[in-house]
Amino acid sequence: MNKKVIVIGGGVAGMSAAHELIERGFEVEVYEKNRTYCGGKARSVDVPHTNKKYKDKFLPGEHGFRFFPGFYKHITDTMMRIPFGDGTVHDNLVQVERVKIARFDKLAIETVLKMPVTQEDWNEFFATSHFGTDLTPDEIKLFTSKIWQLLNSCYERRVNDYERVSWWQFMEADSHSENYRALLVNGLTRTLVAANAKFASTKTGGDIFLQLLLNMFDKKIQADRVLNGPTNDVWLTPWLNHLKENGVDYRPGASCTKLEFENGKITGAWISFDGGTPEKVTGDYYILAVPVEVAAPLMTDDMVEYDMTLDGIRKLADSVAWMNGIQFYLNEDVGVGKGHCIYADTPWALTSISQMQFWGDYDIEKRGNGKVKGILSVDISNWDEPGLPPTNKIASKCESLEEIKEEVWAQLKKSLNVCGTEVLRDDMVEYWHIDADIHPSRAKDHPELLRNEEPLLVNRVHTWALRPEAYTRIENLFLASDYVRTFTDLATMEGANEAARRAVNCIIEVSGEEADECAIWNLHEPDLLENARDHDKKRYDKGLPYKDMKRPLLTLVGQVIGWTIAELKKISGKDTVTKPTED
Repeated sequence: MNKKVIVIGGGVAGMSAAHELIERGFEVEVYEKNRTYCGGKARSVDVPHTNKKYKDKFLPGEHGFRFFPGFYKHITDTMMRIPFGDGTVHDNLVQVERVKIARFDKLAIETVLKMPVTQEDWNEFFATSHFGTDLTPDEIKLFTSKIWQLLNSCYERRVNDYERVSWWQFMEADSHSENYRALLVNGLTRTLVAANAKFASTKTGGDIFLQLLLNMFDKKIQADRVLNGPTNDVWLTPWLNHLKENGVDYRPGASCTKLEFENGKITGAWISFDGGTPEKVTGDYYILAVPVEVAAPLMTDDMVEYDMTLDGIRKLADSVAWMNGIQFYLNEDVGVGKGHCIYADTPWALTSISQMQFWGDYDIEKRGNGKVKGILSVDISNWDEPGLPPTNKIASKCESLEEIKEEVWAQLKKSLNVCGTEVLRDDMVEYWHIDADIHPSRAKDHPELLRNEEPLLVNRVHTWALRPEAYTRIENLFLASDYVRTFTDLATMEGANEAARRAVNCIIEVSGEEADECAIWNLHEPDLLENARDHDKKRYDKGLPYKDMKRPLLTLVGQVIGWTIAELKKISGKDTVTKPTED
């Protein structure tokens, strides 16, 4: 008889584990708390009361918009094995060509996402890039030297030294301008890497930033990809159907209330269906694939005493922050940007993407009141900073969703309506939707406050040591979630998928089943710099700090880069930047 695996959690991690297990002949049961949607934070939703024109056609909402960087390998490999039409759901990924950085009272900086290779590439680069950063030469030099240091640092230094230093400290943010902090410290981490620069470790922030940067230099890689439709339509629902068709027993509306532990093993999981009386379910192996704040209460004292690494889960439960989305449904398909837009000066650390340009022939005009033509999907990354004066609202302390919506819209307009242009107008908004995980608190003593049902894990300094492996000392319990130690090392669907693969590989080994292990990929680093990393490893082993290798070739490369930037600024300033005419 096939070995049975109980998977607790039906988000990306749980579905990934089920996918790998069912392909290898295991019996799989998945228990997911959400009654309506699979996929956890990756899901899209039907926005309530927006089916006015056609009964079964709602406007699509999201927890937050999807982003598939070029260095993702695990989740995209899984997508290649999910049928969709005549191909796979991987075919539904489309390349994003540009990124835009919007500023308060300044022209936006917009550029292509690939470094120019051909003449046509250079033409595009000149035509789209505005170099009005106002960064000083010393700030540019500092930033590039820090990136160069990361590229040349050995892995041991990153794990042991840079894990103890925040990205903010490493980039020397306190001693430089607000402009430097907004563009190069906060702007490139809080918004793209989903991390707070003041708290995130340089190990995590640096590794991921390098991956994003290196993707831009690799002409074989699409640096930024998005889905060509709502997430459920073009990915999650086809995935769930594929799992069910291949034998996965997927049970929605099911929450785990207790893991039963005896004699070094899990003897059962107690599951409550739709809030009812818990029932005991059993299997040979158990994969816990729920977020850290949900996993922590399941770690009993007996379990932690048996495996002290599980206490790290309890301690990590506080390392979460809010990062949720809001969608604006507009009666014009506003050209905010041909890709992701970073609002560098916004106190709530906003990013957005205009969806319809990537969604092909999606029937948006048949949804809502029939007037919607565009969707501006916005992520709010900083819920704990005051907003714009005079109200200075803190997002998490707003008294209503309406207050959040008004403040986000104000910050967007201040970023986009600059230099005499009016990109956004109030009369454009037909509907808006904030992630349903944000709702008024049910606490009797604080009914006026908002509550977040699904916060995001934040990679703080000194927390790598708290993060468990996918295996535990409990012989039949395995962990698959974004808090597990992975190469990805970030709270993303890529990290969740990698963690699931690690858990499945452990089950393959302990079960004795003859099955191929799941593929796992490390982050890519340039072979060209291997000697430099080896040099730093020798210094690290001697207890010496990082020191740049002063080689003539590197000096020449630095001079070429400096000259190129100067020329691009000159050409951009004289030939390609056209300021709007003010009335």
